[in-house]
Amino acid sequence: MKFVDQAIISIAGGNGGPGAVSFRREKFVPLGGPDGGDGGRGGSVTIVGDENVITLYDVRYQRHVGADNGEKGMGQKKYGRGGEDKLIRVPVGTLIYDNETSELIVDIIEHGQEFVAARGGLGGRGNVKFKTSVHKAPRYAQEGLPGEAITIRLELKLMADVGIIGFPSVGKSTLISIVSNARPKIAEYHFTTLTPNLGMVEGSDFIQYVIADIPGLIEGAHEGQGLGHRFLRHVERSRFLIHMVEINEIRKSPIDDIETINRELRLFNPELAEREQIYVLNKTDVYADEQEQAREELREYLKDKKLFEISGITRDGVKELMIFIGQKVIEYRKKAVD
Repeated sequence: MKFVDQAIISIAGGNGGPGAVSFRREKFVPLGGPDGGDGGRGGSVTIVGDENVITLYDVRYQRHVGADNGEKGMGQKKYGRGGEDKLIRVPVGTLIYDNETSELIVDIIEHGQEFVAARGGLGGRGNVKFKTSVHKAPRYAQEGLPGEAITIRLELKLMADVGIIGFPSVGKSTLISIVSNARPKIAEYHFTTLTPNLGMVEGSDFIQYVIADIPGLIEGAHEGQGLGHRFLRHVERSRFLIHMVEINEIRKSPIDDIETINRELRLFNPELAEREQIYVLNKTDVYADEQEQAREELREYLKDKKLFEISGITRDGVKELMIFIGQKVIEYRKKAVD
């Protein structure tokens, strides 16, 4: 299924059914009087968070969603049937905006969370409701009220504990594939990851947490360069970030890569740039002696930060990295509770 993280749809609650104008006409009931029932309420459109839905693909192609109208009232004081509600299931982490004002309406952050986005209209009252001591035979009833209508914009921000960022082809997909249940596409060329990948990790102390591999970022990502700009928002909810680098003969140095990526984060969202980062130097199994200077420079540059050196192929250092990541997740979750 294609990964879709944005959608614009028009939704409308159903109209309330009209009340009935009716009078009792039974053989042995003289002057039976009014007996028109109320119209049924229109159905509502409700948005529901669902952990089994991972993309807005189905929502994007609906375009218009409307609940059913209420049925009209009937004689013998019978109410019209209410209109059937419509449910729109969206991934957990979906933000819903008013498309005209860009105002945030609701943030769906839990499985099963419901939000009534467009309420159905009330049914009209039948003529029996208008009978009074001085007006015993009303010949009118109310029309049902129209349902609410709105055009909404949905944006998905993945709910991951940890986000992996870095330039293309530094080994992000390889790491997530060996530490989680995710199976991303891996190849020796840029932009093999075209959509974010989520993986569930079995951490230390039997905790489970979600890790997200974000498509590679490049300079100018915040302005739309490359692929990663579309997915930067998916790391906004991450508690902290794994910043992965490599020593590459084509690019100047891993230090330049780090500064470039952090600049893109800052330009996209200053708060995101302040998020704690765990730095990871990957592909240590292939570095020659002449690249040792760049390695030492990186160590010196990050002397006040946490740096792990690993090989995604031989898996050297991966266990130590993931033990530390698991401990960090526990630490951040405790902070959130406190």
